Order: sequence, then structure tokens, then C-alpha cells
Amino acid sequence: MTQLEAAKRGKITPEMERVAADERRTPEEIRALVAAGRVVIPCNKRRKATRICGIGETLHTKVNANIGTSEDFADHVKEVAKLKAAEGAGADTVMDLSTGGDLRAIRAIIVNESSITIGSVPIYEAAVKAAREKRSIMDMTPDDMLNAVRQHCEDGVDFVTVHCGVTLAVLEQLKKYPRVCGVVSRGGTFLLEWMKYHGKENPLYERYDDVLSIAKEFDVTLSLGDGLRPGALADAFDRAQVHELNVLSELAERARDAGVQVMIEGPGHVPLDQIEAQVKLAKDLCRGAPFYVLGPLVCDIAPGYDHIAAAIGGAIAAAAGADFLCYVTPTEHLSLPDVEDVREGVIAARIAAHAADIAKGVPGAADWDRQFSEMRRNRDWKGMLENCIDPERARKYREHIKAHIADTCSMCGKYCVFKLQSKATKRNKKVKQARK
Repeated sequence: MTQLEAAKRGKITPEMERVAADERRTPEEIRALVAAGRVVIPCNKRRKATRICGIGETLHTKVNANIGTSEDFADHVKEVAKLKAAEGAGADTVMDLSTGGDLRAIRAIIVNESSITIGSVPIYEAAVKAAREKRSIMDMTPDDMLNAVRQHCEDGVDFVTVHCGVTLAVLEQLKKYPRVCGVVSRGGTFLLEWMKYHGKENPLYERYDDVLSIAKEFDVTLSLGDGLRPGALADAFDRAQVHELNVLSELAERARDAGVQVMIEGPGHVPLDQIEAQVKLAKDLCRGAPFYVLGPLVCDIAPGYDHIAAAIGGAIAAAAGADFLCYVTPTEHLSLPDVEDVREGVIAARIAAHAADIAKGVPGAADWDRQFSEMRRNRDWKGMLENCIDPERARKYREHIKAHIADTCSMCGKYCVFKLQSKATKRNKKVKQARK
């Protein structure tokens, strides 16, 4: 049985018990949420990650880090270093988006080296393979696409992005209502160009039952990709995006009926004032299916700082109900990220996720901040440096310009408000005792 089938039959699996312990919930609460399709536990039957996570309603907002090779840089050693950086920075999942080198070998290394949940995008491999063997991605066959999905599942990936909602009807919407930036999803572009060239429907949509059969066999969670996500603020919430979302809502229902866990992917570049509406529409249409967003980025003009633009949007999206944030690194739109970029991206997304968890009242979220604030008031530097979201960065800044007074920082020194208040309290206590 898949996790979903077990949950529907009233069975609590070991994975549900682990998620319940992590989330301060009862196993029965997790089972009920999985059964309703409002929580997923991506966990391939062929691979058991050390750190399994639940994604969905009322749980802590999860963070994904994208890694992977390109044609220009296909060094698997560097990708493993990025994987370890993502794990060390607190990412809940990692997606391998490799397009350069021996893709299957690289994926096997990442799967074997990872302690956390792994995702991938099989259409990349189908396209790269066709380009190498047949000189064009247009030479992909429907079987090539489905075989790629199966291969990724066989290799132990826990969730796969499949762009099943990119249909001929969506293509018509794009023709009638052109966009500023067109289609920015790489997987979506592969499929749209294939459809234009062959004049045929998207095979992943047309043969969706086959996709479901493969996913069910391995209990791999489907992440229904948003091939029409906006890549510019001007394209947000247009007809093509909403049309695809409606298709995804139907496909999500079919997945649940088939016993396959499913989540929905979302935008993209979205103006600040649209984010809440977009999240709520997706959650309502898809009956509470976990919602996975890239960013969203709240402005288009911040290359080098897109991780900040994404963190702003991510906090708002998660507070509105998004369950899963895909990080954005400072190199977004510019280059392949390195190890430090991965760390920066994960931490920025985790800050956004945590801020949203406080707003949503997720159990334990506000407790962390309360305890930390008490350490700050007591000038407990050891406690603060051990319990902040990025101890490595905090220690670096703490040591960069040392204070002359050990229990203060070099900014305030003897004028530290907490130190002054502490002295005043002690002084007043002595005065009161003397008066007695």
C-alpha cells in the first residue's frame, strides 16, 4: 500500500509516526490529514531517507533546495558539496535538476549521499537524452517521457515534478494573450515546443493514468508542475496560469482516487498584493492539496538579491497557506549556484518559513523565538549562538569586531539596554533592602 492508501484504510505507518513526533501531533492526526490528501509524506519504497518529512496543512512549512549540474559545469563532487551544505543549513528536501554529465550516475550519487527527501524532474532527462542521441529534444517520444519517470522512481527519488497540466488548450491561451516573458519553466518549455512541433497533446497529460501507475508502484509523490508559472510580475494571474491550475486540480483528484500522494506547484513572480489570493485559490481548487511555491519573487529587478525578494514573497505565501517553499539563491537568473549560494538560499527560505509558521500558529514555532528572546535579555551569548537559525554566520559576525565588555556586543558596549536594565534592577533591589 501507498501512504495514502494506508491512511484511507485507517492504518498508521511508521512514517506517519515519525512525522507526528517531529510535528508535535498525534499519529492519528497525521493519518487523517494524509487520508484527506492535505498532507503528503514523500518516501519512495526503494529508499528510506534518514530525515522523512511531512508536507502540508498545519505542519511546519518545509524548504526545498535545488541543486544539479549544467552542461557548463557537470562536476558531481561539487553537487554533493551543495547537498551537504543544504542539509547543514536545514533544508527539508533537495531536488536534483541536473542537465549535464551522466545524469543517472549523478542522481544515484545524490540519492545515496542524501539523508533527506529527494525530488527530481524526469522530463529534463528525457530531453537531454533525446538531444544527445537524436540531435533534438523534439525527437523525444511519449515512451521516452514515461520511461524517464519510471527510471527516476526506480532510482529512489521520493517525489517527481511532472508538467501534466501543460496542454494544447493552455497553448491556445498563450497564443491569444501573449506574455512579457512567455514560458519560463524549463520543463514546461520542453513540452510546449514538443507539442507545437508535433501538433499533439502533452503525453504526460494524455497518458496520465500511466504516470499514476508508475508513481503508485513506488509510492512516489507527484508534484504537479506549474509549467505556466509567471516569470514576470506582468504575467502573474493571467489566463494561461489560471487555466493550468484548473487542469491541475482535476489531475490532483485523479491522483488521490488512484491512491497516489500529490502536491501542487505554484508561482513564480507575483506582485505582493496578489500572493494571498493566488495561494487561497490554489488551495481551494485543489481541495487543500499541499502547495509548493518557487519564491514567489515580489519584484523582477533584484538579480544578486533574488533570495531576498523570494523570502519576502515566501513568508506571505506560507502565512496564507502555502506548505512548501522552494528556495531561491542570490545567483538566480545569473549563474549556477555554488556552496555558499546554496547556504544563503536555504537560510533565507527558512526565515520566511519560520515567520509564516509563527503567523499560522504552528505548534512550537513561537516558542523558539520566546526562548531566544529570553537568552537575549539575559545576554546569554552561548545560548544565542547555539540556538539561532544560522549559528555559523552569527558566530562569524560576533567574532568579527569583538566587544571590550564580554557580555555585550561591540555596537552598544556599556550602553547595552539589557545590561543597563540589569544594573538598575540590582541597584533598586539593594535600595529596597537598605530601606527595610
